[in-house]
Amino acid sequence: MSKNTKIDFNSVVNDILDNKEFKKLNKEVHHGISRYDHSVKVAKKTYNFCKNFKKLDYIGATRAALLHDFFTNKEMEDLNAIKRYKTHPSLAVKNSSKYYNLSDMEKDAILSHMFPWNLKAPKYKESWVVTLADKIVSIKEGYSTKFVLPISIFILFLFNVIIVSR
Repeated sequence: MSKNTKIDFNSVVNDILDNKEFKKLNKEVHHGISRYDHSVKVAKKTYNFCKNFKKLDYIGATRAALLHDFFTNKEMEDLNAIKRYKTHPSLAVKNSSKYYNLSDMEKDAILSHMFPWNLKAPKYKESWVVTLADKIVSIKEGYSTKFVLPISIFILFLFNVIIVSR
């Protein structure tokens, strides 16, 4: 990121990054790194993509991307892995709404970022960007921790199941 781009990105997300509750994500492991770092990577990828397409709401999309996994493992400790995949987006919206006035697009981006896992397709272009940015970042993180192949195969399987079943 260039210096000006970094300043603009920071002006969009600093209030979230400074939030005491959000900072707790630094202690949450996610894809081999902290959930905080994962969320920042997804937000930067979303920001860069949206800035290249002038008609997209880069501010709302970037903020939604940063908030897409705003929950702690303790909040989900009683759920199995499949229920976590399906439940954590609504928990992230609930937690985000405590501190921020989310637009409909931001809520949709957070709620649908697990598509196709949770079968809630994104409604907005920005929601699709957040979903794709999360997948790209997750696959890169998975590759660095050596579990990318099983995840990639499973994602392809799910896409095929969804497409064939329509």
